[in-house]
Amino acid sequence: MAVCPVCNEKFDSGDYYTMAIHFINLSKDGDAYHVQWVNRNISKNGLNVMQFTSAIESFYNMGNRGIKEWIIHKFVEQFLGENLHPFILKMQSYSKPLMMGYAVEHYSFLKQWVKSCSIIVSKTDIDEVQRYEIENILSRYFGIGRKKPYIELLLQMGEDLGIDRKRIFNMEPMDCTKFAISRWRDIANRFNWIAIMAAMHSLELIANGKLTEYGAKYYYFNPEMLNSPSIPDSVKRFLGDHLRRDDSRSFRALDIMAKYCHDYNMEDIQDAYLMSAYAFDRYLEAILERSKMFESQ
Repeated sequence: MAVCPVCNEKFDSGDYYTMAIHFINLSKDGDAYHVQWVNRNISKNGLNVMQFTSAIESFYNMGNRGIKEWIIHKFVEQFLGENLHPFILKMQSYSKPLMMGYAVEHYSFLKQWVKSCSIIVSKTDIDEVQRYEIENILSRYFGIGRKKPYIELLLQMGEDLGIDRKRIFNMEPMDCTKFAISRWRDIANRFNWIAIMAAMHSLELIANGKLTEYGAKYYYFNPEMLNSPSIPDSVKRFLGDHLRRDDSRSFRALDIMAKYCHDYNMEDIQDAYLMSAYAFDRYLEAILERSKMFESQ
């Protein structure tokens, strides 16, 4: 079964013609979210039904690439390629309001992240997968050895920027973050473990410095920020740790997924990834919206 990444409308497997009509009709009706997805992922040019059908079929077609390579290329095209995501563009220079918005929205993101990873553990008996996800949860939320958990680095950054952690705990996330969390919760409940793994760990590609080999035009943030004396140390610790974690973890998770994927429906894995990537797009928008609120204060 194929699924519209924007609204979860379901289609028969391989029915790209009906999916094309779905996107064309909603785009004509002025649905901003469907228009945005089409512009970012399919084409900014007006396409007729047959052209659109061919474009979507090509979009799903993995060719000689495996699922790992397909996900990486789609992620780069959507967030880091020629059609650069506005959040990535903003991250090329330091902005205190942006990092404040990051601290608030990312806290809600992380709470859902560990829930999704724990569901992966519950849906498989493969030791390699369970160990990987448990280690992931520990490092993000509790820390391993003397290393501080990732969430603590986030909260320390927020405090240094002027937001008490109790305030972060109690702040309601932006609507776009709420949508993303609901989408990730739905993915975790509906799909099998391998599709959830593809959906969640593909998001770590955002901080993978090796994506220039896949056509990425920018890094997640300007690396020179880590050496700037004008940027708070807590911000540099958070970003540096984020880079180190996701640079290795994203490929490792996708390698595990690719290792076991052959016994599963590939289109389900693709759909779970696309649904998650769309949620991630909306979540990054939420950070930008929150930063504007801090700018106006």
